[in-house]
Amino acid sequence: MSHTDDTRTAASGPDPRAADMAGDDLRERSFGELAKSLSEDISTLVRQEIALARAEMTEKGKRAGMGLGMFGAAGVVGLGAFGALTAFFILALAEAGLDGWLAALIVTLVYAAIAGVLAMQGREKVSEAGPAVPEQTRDTIKEDIQWAKTQIGSDKRS
Repeated sequence: MSHTDDTRTAASGPDPRAADMAGDDLRERSFGELAKSLSEDISTLVRQEIALARAEMTEKGKRAGMGLGMFGAAGVVGLGAFGALTAFFILALAEAGLDGWLAALIVTLVYAAIAGVLAMQGREKVSEAGPAVPEQTRDTIKEDIQWAKTQIGSDKRS
């Protein structure tokens, strides 16, 4: 049994395909029974895929939340350090013979140029990232579609 099957079993009970695999001969069932069974199986699979996607995204969200909290704390501390560095640059330029206002203006213009470059690079990286997709859910949906096709194919042969 694959990891996907384990997740489904744990999430919502036994595998809906188990009845068919346990010896229930599809050729002896009527078309109506087969259609009903297939409809129930597909409904179960859809519910399981939604549950799997929810669980997967919740887990990713928890990890991302912890990381974002750490980034926030680092940002606050970094902002304090940046303020002190700014004061240092302004005082250093003022000690070199510039007026205080001119030293502050020079530091501000340098920071604005750096911010512009960073903003353009950040926009480029965000556009490259694309949407967040639950990979495991996508893969199991592909498996489910393949399984449903084999079930429909076996109905046609009877």
